[in-house]
Amino acid sequence: MRDSTKSEKRARGRPRAYDADDALGNATDAFWLGGYSGTSLDTLSDATGMNRPSLYAAFGDKHSLYLSTLDRYVEAGVQAMHLALRDDIPLAQALQRVYDSALALYLPTGGEPRGCFLIGTAVVESKVDKAVRTRLAQGLKSFDRAFEKRIRRAQTDGELSVNADAAVLARVASAILHSLALRSRAGDSRASLRATAAEGVMLICGARKRLEK
Repeated sequence: MRDSTKSEKRARGRPRAYDADDALGNATDAFWLGGYSGTSLDTLSDATGMNRPSLYAAFGDKHSLYLSTLDRYVEAGVQAMHLALRDDIPLAQALQRVYDSALALYLPTGGEPRGCFLIGTAVVESKVDKAVRTRLAQGLKSFDRAFEKRIRRAQTDGELSVNADAAVLARVASAILHSLALRSRAGDSRASLRATAAEGVMLICGARKRLEK
């Protein structure tokens, strides 16, 4: 049986013995669980397997580390959305893929409901932290743009009326995503949330029929 305390301390003391993306992923999980204010440096150290000097050397202070986790989350989220919002499938199917992927993230199998990392942690801090507020706004706009790009393609393909306001429909699509995030954290079931998403998809994709009446 090894001396886990000593070996862990030695491992954390090696500044190069870490994978930056893994460390950010583990830090994200820690912040996701406790929020920014409720997550201590000791918790982050345990989560990443790095001692404080190593954390500071790699990511700066706690605030800088948190901002890095937000950037990573938004970037990954936008990439996942572009993948789900493929041009070779109908808009309704593409939108539902986004919402299903989101629900898999917000309601992990065998784990506690956690909602959206950006909304769940950044909204609270944004009131007093300009850097967090900026990233929150940029992140939400990034999601809007991903939806809008796919909706405009649907207009080009004839799935939606060209008279529909793509920017407004994109914000509606984002609003559904935000609702899923909040309600999943509050304990709504996966089935009820998926039904809500499906109704939202029908609402968006019905824009053509409403405008052509």
